[in-house]
Amino acid sequence: MQGFNKGPILVTGASGGIGGTTVRHLVAAGATVIASGRNQDALDALAAETGCRTLPFDLTSEDSVKAALEGLDLYGVVNCGGFGGEIATPMETDIDVFDKVIAINARGALLVTKYASQSMIRLGKGGAIVNVSSQAGLVALKGHISYGASKAALDNITRVSAMELGPHNIRVNGVHPTVVMTPMSAWYWGRPEIEKPFLDTMPLGRWATEDEIAAPIVFLLSDAASMISGVALPIDGGFTAV
Repeated sequence: MQGFNKGPILVTGASGGIGGTTVRHLVAAGATVIASGRNQDALDALAAETGCRTLPFDLTSEDSVKAALEGLDLYGVVNCGGFGGEIATPMETDIDVFDKVIAINARGALLVTKYASQSMIRLGKGGAIVNVSSQAGLVALKGHISYGASKAALDNITRVSAMELGPHNIRVNGVHPTVVMTPMSAWYWGRPEIEKPFLDTMPLGRWATEDEIAAPIVFLLSDAASMISGVALPIDGGFTAV
């Protein structure tokens, strides 16, 4: 794909599975990548493997995000940093957990967008931002009151940012993955009483792989998607279509 010689691309959440896989796909496509995440050891291993730069910062702190990104030359951003929170109903939810989920998934992505877009505008070369949302932002999922709310907020950040940044030739899109069956997600989604009804509803009837999430992200960052902005792209095997 074309368009990865215009400047560095920042990937947050790069110490996680989807973020790390996205870094690998971008490097393979010829991009210069800056990886950020909470786990420094995982970032160091990713840098040794791919040659990416690392730039850890705290998504919950505006001072930390500003110090890391202000004046940093960027062409693209993947807002992949996230926190799953808890499985709870609205009647049982822990509001402190809710606040943390919102602070990372929505507020953190907005902070990164705020300072990254300032640099993109300063450079005058346009840019592309991809926000990693979730199917939970599009439809109601049991137990996902906090996570779903945070991703729905992120989706509106995507749409408003696409409108506001479009005149600067900066595109902003969202992807909405289904579950990637990792050890971290298996504790809930791997339960037979949860997994079977869910996959029975999904037309493709299987979980996604990290590569299947990363590839559309790379497409949306590329010149092949140069007329695409403000979209919410489900990567969910058809789950939200039925």
